[in-house]
Amino acid sequence: MFHPRRTLRALLIPLVAGLALTALPAQTASAASTLTNGGFESDGTGTATPAGWSTYSAAGQNSASFTEAGGHGGSYRLTHWSSSAYKVETYQYLSGLTNGNYKLTAWVRSGGGQNSAYLALKNCGGAEQRTDLPVSASGWIRIVVPVSVTGNQCTISVTSDANAGNWINVDDLTFASGTGGTSIHGADISSLAKSEAKGGVYRTSSGTVGDAVTILKNTGMNYARLKVWVDPADGYNNKTRVLATAKRVKAAGMKLLVDFHYSDTWADPGAQSKPAAWSGHSYGQLKTDVYNHTYDVLNALKAQGTTADMVQVGNEINGGMMWSEGSTDNWSQLAGLLDSGYDAVKAVNSSTAVALHLAKGGDLSGTRWWFDNAVANGVKFDAIGLSYYGYWHGTLYDFQTTLDDAASRYGKPVFVAETAYPFRLDSEDAHENIIDTTAELVSGYPATVAGQTRWMNDVASIVEAVPGGRGLGVFYWEATWTAVTGNGWDPTDASSGNGWENQALFGYDDKALASTSWFSHR
Repeated sequence: MFHPRRTLRALLIPLVAGLALTALPAQTASAASTLTNGGFESDGTGTATPAGWSTYSAAGQNSASFTEAGGHGGSYRLTHWSSSAYKVETYQYLSGLTNGNYKLTAWVRSGGGQNSAYLALKNCGGAEQRTDLPVSASGWIRIVVPVSVTGNQCTISVTSDANAGNWINVDDLTFASGTGGTSIHGADISSLAKSEAKGGVYRTSSGTVGDAVTILKNTGMNYARLKVWVDPADGYNNKTRVLATAKRVKAAGMKLLVDFHYSDTWADPGAQSKPAAWSGHSYGQLKTDVYNHTYDVLNALKAQGTTADMVQVGNEINGGMMWSEGSTDNWSQLAGLLDSGYDAVKAVNSSTAVALHLAKGGDLSGTRWWFDNAVANGVKFDAIGLSYYGYWHGTLYDFQTTLDDAASRYGKPVFVAETAYPFRLDSEDAHENIIDTTAELVSGYPATVAGQTRWMNDVASIVEAVPGGRGLGVFYWEATWTAVTGNGWDPTDASSGNGWENQALFGYDDKALASTSWFSHR
């Protein structure tokens, strides 16, 4: 994702009509679940302790937990709210469980602002598992909490530590056999090599200078994403540089995603320019160009012992790629170019996954339109990647709706290819930041390290909740793009600045931020 000019984007209107989002089907557990009244339908309105549930508040604030009308599925829901600050837990103890893996699924809403608001599974025999409630004041969001039951019992907990007026809604809980988690906790670090060459320094959270790849690995990062340009003006993000960084990535024990832009510069929904070396080539020659370039880079990676684990054939190709020949105005030609890339990937290594990557992760109709056309034109792919920036691409509800639909409609695993969030709004260099006003932020997520951490964990929780285990994980975009003179956004202009340093995962003191903790998300 790159936007050299700051642009205000209207949030997409939630696409509610016609959606049929349902809870995960209850899987058959080896012992019947004893969860009672998971839909809070037994008692009507105003019940502080619903049937089957218990309420606890050390400060005697049990009244902050109650049932009321307006459920997700049925007529009623559980709400936590009080006009004064409160701490309350609504819980249910299950016993007689057969040991094994279980998953709690729930539909939630939250106005945000709490010190903490989460679902938990505890006293199950192992470590307590928690999932925070994402901030979503209107649309219901599905979240899950997996746990391994080893003591034949488990406690389901809904907990709020809240300020005056904060609220949550919880409804339609199910507890059944199943597992959860995400496998990709990644970041794009394409900016790193140039940053280091221009004097960029990276430090651990305690201030020790170190290797950025190692620092991120030690916080839990397990997958790196590197973009490839064909012949960039600054000589970075090309084959040679990607080979060098890939060695570091693999030496750190991480997996590698190679992101082909098929351009000499940024490719995104607003720009898909062909490399200069391919200009004037016929469509047939362009197919060969795509194949040869893709094969060349990936085969060189394989030859040095750093085979790509996943490849993007194109970057944010909502409007196609390599315009005009590969525009979505000519789907049969775009399909031919995409398949040429796919074939090259598989010729180098058949087990490398091929992803197709769109932006606008909250655009249900646009994502359907694109992939319906891809399928109709026989395009081959293994996974779907979506960029999702909450300040541009719709609400978290829109995002979950689109992600879930893509996974089920096309039967493919899905992942977030790009997301990010600011930890502050001011700029470290003279270049205006792309997001630099509070009006641009997502409601409930302040431009602080805590807000950045919360955003990443909540996005990851939504990916984890994709039905059928098809949610692979998340890549943070440009974790290492700090403000370093000479490492600006324009590869043709050494004096260009960076509009993204307030969304890096290293602070203005070059220390790894506490938000890197998101890499350890379940």
